[in-house]
Formats: sequence, structure tokens, C-alpha cells
Amino acid sequence: MDVMIETLISEQEIDRRIREMADELSGIYAGKELKLVGILKGSVFFLSELAKRLSIPVTLDFISVSSYGNGTEPGAEILLSKDMDDPVEGQNVLLVEDILDTGRTLKKVIELMNRRNPASLAVVTLLDKPSRHIADVELLMTGFTIPDKFVVGYGLDYAQNYRNLPYIGVIE
Repeated sequence: MDVMIETLISEQEIDRRIREMADELSGIYAGKELKLVGILKGSVFFLSELAKRLSIPVTLDFISVSSYGNGTEPGAEILLSKDMDDPVEGQNVLLVEDILDTGRTLKKVIELMNRRNPASLAVVTLLDKPSRHIADVELLMTGFTIPDKFVVGYGLDYAQNYRNLPYIGVIE
């Protein structure tokens, strides 16, 4: 697949910001155990790096939902293809997402998680595209606010390619 990818956010910038976010989250959840729930597949890189830098006890779980097919525009369907392995009732849950685009998928995941009665529920995302928001989603923290460009790398894909790039790039 031959496409031109221009660097939007460097690997060094991502690393620095994740360290800052982990420090802040460690303070917010000091004295508590935190369950990180990654939204697959895109959040894997972000969740892994964030978890390594937290100074509080954490457990990990994953959920897989999607509203994208192999294109660049979100679809109308939201599919749950993998549920979490463990319950979240009574736990402090932090949903970890790669990007907040329209917010429709994330809003559905938040509704699902709230029905499971966590002690607390918050959301962090590596990237936020505010110009694309359709659904109202409250974020505890965002890594970077980006323009309305189709981005890949650091877990984000185009037709399942480019997730492994160590930076965030824009497909030209």
C-alpha cells in the first residue's frame, strides 16, 4: 500500500505527553486501584505506555468495538466484537481510547460501562478531533487535540495498516 504519510506528532512528543498524563492520573487516583479498559485495537500502544508509567496499582482489560470498516469515514453501525473478561462493578474504571472522533462509539461504550455499576468511570484519549464531534462525551484527559485529518500510527490504522508507526501521521 503506497501512501504518503506526513508526521503530525512525533514519537518524542507522544512519549512526553503520556508521561505527563500518567503523573496527573497517578495523583487523581492516589490511594486507589484503577482498572484500565482499553478499547481495541487502536488503544493498545497508548494503554501499554500509559500503564507502564502509572505509579498506582492497575489492572487491565479490553473491549473491542468498531464503527469503521476499511474506509476513512465512520460507519453507522457500532459492533461489539469482544467484551471484557472481568466485571467492573465497584471498581474505578478508566476507559482508554486512541481517538475521539464523532464520539458515537465511545458514547455507546460509556453507556455500556455505566450499566455495569463501576465505582467511578472516566475516559482518557490520546487524540481528540473536536471538529468531528457528534455525540457529547466527557473526557477526563486528552493527549493531543488534532485537526480534521485522517491519522495513522501509534495504534491508529488505515485498513488495518500503519498501526505500528511510532508516531502519529497524516495520510496525504
